[in-house]
Amino acid sequence: MSDKQATKPPALALLGPTASGKTGAALALAEHLPIEIISVDSALVYRDMDIGTAKPTHDELARCPHHLIDIISPEQSWSAAAFRSAALTLMDDITARGRIPLLVGGTMLYFKALRDGLSDLPRADAALRGKIDEDAAREGWPAMHARLAQLDPDAAARLEPTDAQRIQRALEIVLLTGLPVAENYARLEPKGLCHRLVMLGLAPSDRGVLHKRIEARLEQMFAAGFVGEVESLRARYQLSPDMPSMRCVGYRQVWSYLEGEDDFATMRFKAIVATRQLAKRQLTWQRQFRENWPELTELDCLDPRLTDRLLAAVAEHGKG
Repeated sequence: MSDKQATKPPALALLGPTASGKTGAALALAEHLPIEIISVDSALVYRDMDIGTAKPTHDELARCPHHLIDIISPEQSWSAAAFRSAALTLMDDITARGRIPLLVGGTMLYFKALRDGLSDLPRADAALRGKIDEDAAREGWPAMHARLAQLDPDAAARLEPTDAQRIQRALEIVLLTGLPVAENYARLEPKGLCHRLVMLGLAPSDRGVLHKRIEARLEQMFAAGFVGEVESLRARYQLSPDMPSMRCVGYRQVWSYLEGEDDFATMRFKAIVATRQLAKRQLTWQRQFRENWPELTELDCLDPRLTDRLLAAVAEHGKG
C-alpha cells in the first residue's frame, strides 16, 4: 500500500450474491465497529418495494444508520452515476462524523463505478435505439441477446435474455464504438476516491446451499404477501412492465402473473430461476473483481464463524 493510500480514511465494502447473508453480516459488523451502512442495491432505492427486494426490516434499520434506501418512487429511475455521486457525498459525511462507511449490496456495476469511476460512454442514439427496438419487436429480446453474444460474449453473459433495457444499451455501445462494453468502461474518468476501500466479498462454498436459500426466501416473500405488494404498487403508481423498478427480479414475474400470462406455479418457478441466474451473474462479476482488485478478500458466506472472519479481514486489511 502506498503512503498516499495509507493516509486515506477507510471505507468498508461488503458485496456478494443475492441470499448470501449480506444484511446479517453487515449488522453483525455494526455490533463491533462504528459504521453507517450505504446500500449498494438498485432495488432498495424504491419506496414501497419492501417484500420482493428483501429490504431490511424496521428493526434492522434501527440497529444502524442506513442510507440510499427508500429514496425514489418506483416510477423513477436510478443509475450508476447517481449512485456514485450520492455514495461519495455520504462517505465524506460519515467519515466527518467520526464513523466508518460500510457499502453493502449486490449491484456489482455500482461497486465498479464507485471504485473505478465512470467511463465516457457514447450518448443514446435515437435512430439506432429505434432500429434495435424494431428488430426486438420482430425477433424478440432473446434473439437480440444472441446478437449481443456474437458481438460481445462477456457483456451478454452478464445479462438475462429478457433484460431489454440493458441488452439495448449494450448493443448500442458496441455498435456505436466498435468496442466491447468492457473496453468502453475501461476509458475511465480520472477522479479517484478520497477513501481507502477495504473490500469483502461473500461467496458460497456450496452453490446448492445458496440455491436452497434463494428458494426458501422466495417462499417467505410469497407468504408475506409479495403478490399483494405488486398489486398495491400497480394501483398506487403509474407503472409499466418496462420500467426499471418492475424489471427487478421477482417483480417482473409477479407482473406477468397478474396479467394472466402465467399461473402461480409457473410464476414461482420462473422467479426461482431468474433469482438463481441473478446470483450466477453476481458471482461472475465478483470473480472478475477478485482477479483484478487486490484489496478484495473473499470469504465463505456459509462459514459459521463468518463474523469473526470478517472482523479479522477488516483488522488485517484496514490498517492505515
